[in-house]
Amino acid sequence: MRENEEKMAEHLQELVVHLERMNIGEYVQMLQDSKKVIYINFIAGLARGIGMAVGFTILGALVVYMLKQIVLLNLPIISEFIANIVRMVTERYY
Repeated sequence: MRENEEKMAEHLQELVVHLERMNIGEYVQMLQDSKKVIYINFIAGLARGIGMAVGFTILGALVVYMLKQIVLLNLPIISEFIANIVRMVTERYY
């Protein structure tokens, strides 16, 4: 019986150490401050939005560049279609 209690106490101590390493107390304390939670979520949303905008811009530029390269290959039907798309994109923004 004593041996089981010692094992349980040892496991409980390991659990306490793991919880302290995970900073659960600080996390719970942060969740209780609603202004801090709103501020952190606002900053995270702002960063996500800026990241998406930059990512879509780079992706769009790569797609237009690739389409221009396909047009240069002078493929019969595809080149004319892609040239029209590239022309529409460049006329709209330039």
